[in-house]
Amino acid sequence: MDLDQPTLPLPGDVRIPLLGFGTWQATGEDGYQAVLAALDAGYRHIDTATMYGNEKEVGRAVKESGLRREDLFITTKLPPDRVGRERETIEASLAALDTGYVDLWLVHWPPSAPGDSIPVWREMLAARDENLARAVGVSNYSVAQLDELIQATEETPAVNQIRWSPSLYDRQTHAAHRDRGVALEGYSPFKTSDLSDPVLVRIAQAHDVSPAQVVLRWHIDHEIVVIPKSVTPERIRANADVFGFSLTAEEMRDIDALGG
Repeated sequence: MDLDQPTLPLPGDVRIPLLGFGTWQATGEDGYQAVLAALDAGYRHIDTATMYGNEKEVGRAVKESGLRREDLFITTKLPPDRVGRERETIEASLAALDTGYVDLWLVHWPPSAPGDSIPVWREMLAARDENLARAVGVSNYSVAQLDELIQATEETPAVNQIRWSPSLYDRQTHAAHRDRGVALEGYSPFKTSDLSDPVLVRIAQAHDVSPAQVVLRWHIDHEIVVIPKSVTPERIRANADVFGFSLTAEEMRDIDALGG
Protein backbone atom coordinates (compact mmCIF):
# COMPACT_ATOMS: atom_id res chain seq x y z
CA MET A 1 0.00 0.00 0.00
CA ASP A 2 1.63 3.19 -1.22
CA LEU A 3 0.21 5.94 0.95
CA ASP A 4 1.21 9.38 2.10
CA GLN A 5 -1.22 8.95 4.99
CA PRO A 6 -0.01 7.58 8.33
CA THR A 7 -0.59 3.88 8.93
CA LEU A 8 -0.31 1.49 11.84
CA PRO A 9 1.36 -1.93 11.50
CA LEU A 10 -0.78 -5.02 12.06
CA PRO A 11 0.42 -8.64 12.25
CA GLY A 12 1.29 -10.31 8.97
CA ASP A 13 2.95 -7.33 7.28
CA VAL A 14 -0.37 -5.48 7.05
CA ARG A 15 -0.67 -1.72 7.53
CA ILE A 16 -3.96 -0.04 8.41
CA PRO A 17 -4.46 3.65 7.50
CA LEU A 18 -5.17 5.68 10.64
CA LEU A 19 -8.02 7.46 8.87
CA GLY A 20 -10.90 5.38 7.55
CA PHE A 21 -14.31 6.11 6.08
CA GLY A 22 -17.29 4.75 8.00
CA THR A 23 -20.32 3.59 6.01
CA TRP A 24 -22.93 2.76 8.65
CA GLN A 25 -26.37 3.97 7.42
CA ALA A 26 -24.87 4.82 4.01
CA THR A 27 -26.95 2.54 1.79
CA GLY A 28 -28.24 2.41 -1.77
CA GLU A 29 -27.27 5.10 -4.24
CA ASP A 30 -26.42 7.54 -1.41
CA GLY A 31 -24.00 4.99 0.02
CA TYR A 32 -22.39 4.38 -3.36
CA GLN A 33 -21.97 8.11 -3.99
CA ALA A 34 -20.58 8.66 -0.46
CA VAL A 35 -17.89 5.99 -0.89
CA LEU A 36 -17.02 7.34 -4.33
CA ALA A 37 -16.71 10.85 -2.84
CA ALA A 38 -14.56 9.50 -0.01
CA LEU A 39 -12.17 7.77 -2.39
CA ASP A 40 -12.01 10.93 -4.49
CA ALA A 41 -11.24 12.96 -1.34
CA GLY A 42 -8.26 10.74 -0.57
CA TYR A 43 -9.60 8.08 1.78
CA ARG A 44 -7.96 4.71 1.18
CA HIS A 45 -9.56 2.83 4.08
CA ILE A 46 -13.27 1.92 3.82
CA ASP A 47 -15.14 0.36 6.76
CA THR A 48 -18.28 -1.66 6.04
CA ALA A 49 -20.11 -4.63 7.60
CA THR A 50 -22.54 -7.37 6.66
CA MET A 51 -25.07 -5.67 8.98
CA TYR A 52 -24.82 -2.38 7.06
CA GLY A 53 -26.31 -3.89 3.91
CA ASN A 54 -24.03 -1.86 1.66
CA GLU A 55 -21.14 -4.14 0.70
CA LYS A 56 -22.31 -4.19 -2.95
CA GLU A 57 -22.32 -0.40 -3.06
CA VAL A 58 -18.85 -0.27 -1.52
CA GLY A 59 -17.56 -2.80 -4.05
CA ARG A 60 -19.13 -0.90 -6.93
CA ALA A 61 -17.61 2.40 -5.78
CA VAL A 62 -14.18 0.81 -5.42
CA LYS A 63 -14.38 -0.56 -8.97
CA GLU A 64 -15.66 2.75 -10.38
CA SER A 65 -12.91 4.73 -8.62
CA GLY A 66 -10.25 3.18 -10.84
CA LEU A 67 -7.96 2.76 -7.83
CA ARG A 68 -5.85 -0.37 -7.53
CA ARG A 69 -7.20 -2.89 -5.02
CA GLU A 70 -3.77 -3.18 -3.39
CA ASP A 71 -3.83 0.55 -2.64
CA LEU A 72 -7.05 0.23 -0.62
CA PHE A 73 -7.82 -1.13 2.83
CA ILE A 74 -11.29 -2.68 3.16
CA THR A 75 -12.82 -3.82 6.46
CA THR A 76 -16.02 -5.79 6.91
CA LYS A 77 -17.59 -7.50 9.92
CA LEU A 78 -19.31 -10.72 10.98
CA PRO A 79 -22.76 -9.99 12.52
CA PRO A 80 -24.08 -11.76 15.62
CA ASP A 81 -26.75 -13.68 13.69
CA ARG A 82 -24.08 -15.35 11.53
CA VAL A 83 -22.30 -17.10 14.41
CA GLY A 84 -21.69 -20.66 13.25
CA ARG A 85 -21.81 -19.56 9.58
CA GLU A 86 -18.52 -17.70 9.44
CA ARG A 87 -17.14 -19.19 6.22
CA GLU A 88 -20.42 -18.71 4.37
CA THR A 89 -20.56 -15.10 5.60
CA ILE A 90 -17.07 -14.07 4.56
CA GLU A 91 -17.58 -15.66 1.13
CA ALA A 92 -20.83 -13.69 0.73
CA SER A 93 -19.03 -10.50 1.77
CA LEU A 94 -16.26 -11.07 -0.76
CA ALA A 95 -18.82 -11.71 -3.50
CA ALA A 96 -20.74 -8.54 -2.63
CA LEU A 97 -17.55 -6.47 -2.44
CA ASP A 98 -16.31 -8.08 -5.68
CA THR A 99 -12.87 -8.75 -4.22
CA GLY A 100 -10.82 -11.83 -3.46
CA TYR A 101 -9.99 -10.75 0.08
CA VAL A 102 -10.66 -8.13 2.72
CA ASP A 103 -7.83 -6.44 4.55
CA LEU A 104 -9.57 -6.77 7.91
CA TRP A 105 -12.48 -8.92 9.11
CA LEU A 106 -13.95 -8.19 12.52
CA VAL A 107 -16.37 -9.96 14.85
CA HIS A 108 -18.94 -7.14 14.98
CA TRP A 109 -20.17 -7.82 18.54
CA PRO A 110 -19.14 -10.38 21.17
CA PRO A 111 -21.33 -13.50 20.76
CA SER A 112 -24.19 -13.57 23.26
CA ALA A 113 -23.78 -17.27 24.09
CA PRO A 114 -20.85 -17.66 26.52
CA GLY A 115 -19.43 -20.71 24.76
CA ASP A 116 -19.36 -19.16 21.28
CA SER A 117 -16.52 -16.64 21.60
CA ILE A 118 -13.61 -19.03 21.16
CA PRO A 119 -15.11 -21.10 18.28
CA VAL A 120 -16.00 -17.90 16.40
CA TRP A 121 -12.49 -16.55 16.89
CA ARG A 122 -10.99 -19.82 15.61
CA GLU A 123 -13.14 -19.50 12.46
CA MET A 124 -11.90 -15.94 11.97
CA LEU A 125 -8.31 -17.19 12.24
CA ALA A 126 -9.06 -19.94 9.72
CA ALA A 127 -10.34 -17.35 7.24
CA ARG A 128 -7.14 -15.38 7.71
CA ASP A 129 -5.01 -18.49 7.22
CA GLU A 130 -6.88 -19.18 3.96
CA ASN A 131 -6.11 -15.62 2.76
CA LEU A 132 -9.76 -14.56 2.73
CA ALA A 133 -8.79 -11.80 5.18
CA ARG A 134 -5.31 -10.35 5.59
CA ALA A 135 -5.96 -9.59 9.27
CA VAL A 136 -8.72 -10.42 11.74
CA GLY A 137 -9.96 -8.70 14.86
CA VAL A 138 -12.98 -7.81 16.93
CA SER A 139 -15.33 -4.93 17.67
CA ASN A 140 -17.05 -3.80 20.87
CA TYR A 141 -14.94 -6.14 23.03
CA SER A 142 -13.80 -5.39 26.57
CA VAL A 143 -10.19 -5.94 27.59
CA ALA A 144 -11.29 -9.03 29.55
CA GLN A 145 -12.93 -10.43 26.41
CA LEU A 146 -9.74 -9.80 24.43
CA ASP A 147 -7.77 -11.67 27.07
CA GLU A 148 -10.14 -14.62 26.84
CA LEU A 149 -9.38 -14.99 23.12
CA ILE A 150 -5.65 -14.51 23.55
CA GLN A 151 -5.39 -17.02 26.40
CA ALA A 152 -7.43 -19.67 24.58
CA THR A 153 -5.73 -19.43 21.18
CA GLU A 154 -2.43 -17.56 21.69
CA GLU A 155 -3.62 -15.40 18.78
CA THR A 156 -4.11 -11.70 19.46
CA PRO A 157 -6.86 -9.80 17.61
CA ALA A 158 -5.17 -7.33 15.28
CA VAL A 159 -7.77 -4.65 16.02
CA ASN A 160 -10.55 -3.85 18.49
CA GLN A 161 -13.01 -1.33 17.05
CA ILE A 162 -14.91 0.45 19.82
CA ARG A 163 -16.77 3.69 20.39
CA TRP A 164 -14.16 6.37 21.06
CA SER A 165 -13.89 10.15 21.27
CA PRO A 166 -12.25 12.76 23.51
CA SER A 167 -15.16 12.59 25.97
CA LEU A 168 -14.78 8.79 26.12
CA TYR A 169 -10.99 8.87 26.43
CA ASP A 170 -9.72 6.37 28.96
CA ARG A 171 -5.97 6.18 29.44
CA GLN A 172 -6.13 2.69 30.98
CA THR A 173 -8.15 1.24 28.11
CA HIS A 174 -5.78 2.80 25.60
CA ALA A 175 -2.73 1.44 27.45
CA ALA A 176 -4.29 -2.03 27.82
CA HIS A 177 -4.69 -2.33 24.06
CA ARG A 178 -1.17 -1.06 23.42
CA ASP A 179 0.29 -3.49 25.97
CA ARG A 180 -1.42 -6.42 24.23
CA GLY A 181 -0.44 -5.33 20.74
CA VAL A 182 -4.06 -4.70 19.73
CA ALA A 183 -4.66 -1.67 17.52
CA LEU A 184 -7.43 0.51 18.91
CA GLU A 185 -9.93 1.75 16.32
CA GLY A 186 -12.56 4.33 17.21
CA TYR A 187 -16.00 4.73 15.67
CA SER A 188 -18.57 7.53 16.16
CA PRO A 189 -15.88 10.15 16.91
CA PHE A 190 -18.39 13.01 16.75
CA LYS A 191 -21.48 11.43 18.29
CA THR A 192 -20.30 11.94 21.86
CA SER A 193 -18.12 14.98 21.14
CA ASP A 194 -19.27 18.49 22.00
CA LEU A 195 -17.78 20.30 19.02
CA SER A 196 -18.59 23.63 20.67
CA ASP A 197 -16.41 22.78 23.68
CA PRO A 198 -14.12 25.77 24.38
CA VAL A 199 -11.02 23.55 24.43
CA LEU A 200 -11.73 22.15 20.96
CA VAL A 201 -12.73 25.58 19.61
CA ARG A 202 -9.54 27.20 20.95
CA ILE A 203 -7.29 24.51 19.48
CA ALA A 204 -9.15 24.58 16.16
CA GLN A 205 -8.70 28.35 15.90
CA ALA A 206 -4.98 28.00 16.65
CA HIS A 207 -4.57 25.68 13.64
CA ASP A 208 -7.16 27.36 11.39
CA VAL A 209 -9.20 24.15 11.20
CA SER A 210 -12.59 23.01 12.51
CA PRO A 211 -13.23 21.36 15.90
CA ALA A 212 -14.23 18.19 14.01
CA GLN A 213 -10.84 18.14 12.30
CA VAL A 214 -9.18 18.56 15.70
CA VAL A 215 -11.07 15.53 17.04
CA LEU A 216 -9.88 13.42 14.09
CA ARG A 217 -6.30 14.63 14.40
CA TRP A 218 -6.35 13.84 18.14
CA HIS A 219 -7.10 10.19 17.29
CA ILE A 220 -4.37 10.09 14.66
CA ASP A 221 -1.75 11.65 16.94
CA HIS A 222 -2.63 9.02 19.56
CA GLU A 223 -2.16 6.35 16.84
CA ILE A 224 -5.80 5.37 17.22
CA VAL A 225 -7.52 4.49 13.94
CA VAL A 226 -10.58 6.70 13.42
CA ILE A 227 -13.52 6.14 11.07
CA PRO A 228 -15.76 9.20 10.71
CA LYS A 229 -18.87 8.78 8.57
CA SER A 230 -20.79 11.24 6.43
CA VAL A 231 -22.77 11.26 3.20
CA THR A 232 -22.24 14.99 2.65
CA PRO A 233 -19.46 15.64 0.08
CA GLU A 234 -18.24 18.81 1.83
CA ARG A 235 -17.93 17.03 5.19
CA ILE A 236 -16.33 14.00 3.58
CA ARG A 237 -13.65 16.26 2.10
CA ALA A 238 -13.15 18.21 5.33
CA ASN A 239 -12.81 15.02 7.37
CA ALA A 240 -10.11 13.80 4.98
CA ASP A 241 -8.18 17.07 5.27
CA VAL A 242 -6.44 16.39 8.59
CA PHE A 243 -2.85 15.79 7.53
CA GLY A 244 -1.72 19.40 7.18
CA PHE A 245 -1.34 19.99 10.92
CA SER A 246 -0.57 18.14 14.13
CA LEU A 247 -1.36 18.82 17.76
CA THR A 248 1.18 19.83 20.39
CA ALA A 249 1.75 17.70 23.48
CA GLU A 250 -0.05 20.32 25.56
CA GLU A 251 -3.04 20.36 23.19
CA MET A 252 -3.21 16.56 23.31
CA ARG A 253 -3.25 16.66 27.13
CA ASP A 254 -5.99 19.29 27.13
CA ILE A 255 -8.15 17.15 24.84
CA ASP A 256 -7.40 14.00 26.86
CA ALA A 257 -8.71 15.82 29.92
CA LEU A 258 -12.15 16.09 28.29
CA GLY A 259 -12.51 12.40 29.10
CA GLY A 260 -12.38 13.19 32.78
